[in-house]
Amino acid sequence: MPTHPLTMLCLASYEKGAEFMREAKRQGWRVYLVTSESIRDAAWPRESLDDIFLMPDENKKWRLNDVILGVSYLARTHHLDRIVALDDFDVEIGAALREHLRIPGMGETTARYFRDKLAMRARAREYGVPVPPFTPVFNDEVVNAYLAEVPGPWLVKPRSEASTIGIKRTSSPDEVWEILNQLGDRRSYHLLEKFLPGDVYHVDSIVSEREVVFAAVSKYARPPIEVMHDGDVFATRTVEYGSEDEQQLLEFNRRVLKAMGLVRGASHTEFIKSHADGTFYFLETSARVGGANIVELVEAATGVNLWAEWARLECAEPPETYRPPQGRREYAGLLISLARQEWPDTSAYHDPEVVWRLNKAFHAGLIVKSPDYERVSRLLEDYMARFRVDFFARQPVPDRPTA
Repeated sequence: MPTHPLTMLCLASYEKGAEFMREAKRQGWRVYLVTSESIRDAAWPRESLDDIFLMPDENKKWRLNDVILGVSYLARTHHLDRIVALDDFDVEIGAALREHLRIPGMGETTARYFRDKLAMRARAREYGVPVPPFTPVFNDEVVNAYLAEVPGPWLVKPRSEASTIGIKRTSSPDEVWEILNQLGDRRSYHLLEKFLPGDVYHVDSIVSEREVVFAAVSKYARPPIEVMHDGDVFATRTVEYGSEDEQQLLEFNRRVLKAMGLVRGASHTEFIKSHADGTFYFLETSARVGGANIVELVEAATGVNLWAEWARLECAEPPETYRPPQGRREYAGLLISLARQEWPDTSAYHDPEVVWRLNKAFHAGLIVKSPDYERVSRLLEDYMARFRVDFFARQPVPDRPTA
């Protein structure tokens, strides 16, 4: 056992993971945060942090060499036992730091499967998980053959963005080529995929020693790409326990995370159930907790806070001593909307099932919870319709996440 205090270095280019840092401190670890200089004054859990280090950033993006030099300098006088990337955009940097400093944890090869949509699709297909028909776009002849064989519409997707950022929907080969030509030298950082109309689900997991030890399955009210590009209230809810959908997705999620090589950590994985054939297809996975307040949704339904649980897992010494939580089995629904008002008033939504309200400028949001699946479904549908009238606002699709 080490004689020095165990130290956790957290990477957060966006404001994420406050509860992770609080729990790591509660576990007796020294906790350092590396974050973007542009959000130095964010509401970080400073009472749980031993120090904060700031990286120069351009719209939350860091230069990898700057991070390696800065953290290597820190390592001269501080023992670093864990490096944890709290946001999707930090996963590759965290892997590069571990490789450089020879710190245990996910390396660059494995991290690629959790950031590169082309790599993760190919890997999932190798392990027998259905994926939408796709192709890399390196070679003109290969792209033309794909367009001739696979009926449209198609999606041109960035390989390493988060959520639905940067996705373009196309309906003709000419449109595809117009987009690819506009991308220029960035073309190889994209893939081409058939657009499948369907319902999108997400599975939020904790993995310990390559086994999924906790997972919660939920279904978006509308696919996130439609919400982002068409404009609507974002909503999701837990699926019925023991249902065929839940059982299929738990198995596919297990196979996906095994295929990607996640040894321990948190994951948010998405699947689409095709309207055409009822098959579940893998869309994407990640080595972090879900965004858009999905952590609060899962906690409302199960009592398990994924940030805190992930921290407990990372702090377990040795790792095999970690014991997963025994979550309860209730139902919860989450809805969030951009709002016309700076601080929207949701007090008119006062059913006893309301257990959480979003406190964020120009946003309205809440969570409902009940042991009754149908009650949650009815409330969510009613509240979504009311949110569209009371609060809903639209804005152009951003090139990168804004928060």
